[in-house]
Amino acid sequence: MQIQAILENIVNDNVLHAKWLNTLSYMENAGAKKISASEHKEQVNLIILKHAAEEHRHAYYLKKQLDKLDGNLCKTYTNEELLSPNHTKFYLNALDVAVCRYLKQHFNLTGYELKFAAYLFVTYAIEVRADELYPIYQDVLTRAGSKVNVKSIILEEEGHLEEMLNQLKTFSPDWEKHAELVIKIEQDMFADWIRNLGKLVA
Repeated sequence: MQIQAILENIVNDNVLHAKWLNTLSYMENAGAKKISASEHKEQVNLIILKHAAEEHRHAYYLKKQLDKLDGNLCKTYTNEELLSPNHTKFYLNALDVAVCRYLKQHFNLTGYELKFAAYLFVTYAIEVRADELYPIYQDVLTRAGSKVNVKSIILEEEGHLEEMLNQLKTFSPDWEKHAELVIKIEQDMFADWIRNLGKLVA
C-alpha cells in the first residue's frame, strides 16, 4: 500500500486521523528529546537550541490540531492512542543505535563526539523523510477539505534540512557518502513502519 493511499484511509476516519496526528506529535517530541540528549554540557550552539525548540513546537502544534477533529481524542502518548505503537516508539531509537554503530566503526568516535555526529546524521535522515512525508500528508488534507494543516511544519522542516546540510559539510568532506548509507538505514526502517501502518488501516 502506497503512503498516499494509507494517508487517504487515515484522513477519512476521525479516530485513525487523531491517532495519526498523535503519532506524528510523539515522533516530533521524541526527536526533540534526542536532540537535547545529544547536547554537550557547555558547548551548545544556537542551531541545536533552535532545532530542539522547533521540534518541540511541532509536537505541540500537531497535538493542538486534534481539536479540529475531536478535542476528546488522544490526550496522551499511550499505546492505545498511537498508530503502530511498538514500531513508532522504537523507530528513532533503533535508527540512532544503528547510526552510532556505523559512525563508531567508520570514524572511531566515542562520548560526546559520537553523540553529536549521530545527531547530525540521524537528524539529516529524519529531515529528508519529513520533507517527503509532510507534503504528501498536506496534499491529502487539502483534497479531503480537512481543517487540519501542516504547512507551517513543512516550511520549518525545509529550513532544518538546509541547516543540517551546512553542519554535515563542516563535519566531513565525504559526508555525502556516509549520509547515503544512513538514509538507506532509515529507508528500511520507514518501509517496515509503513508496511505495518498499511496493514492497520487497510
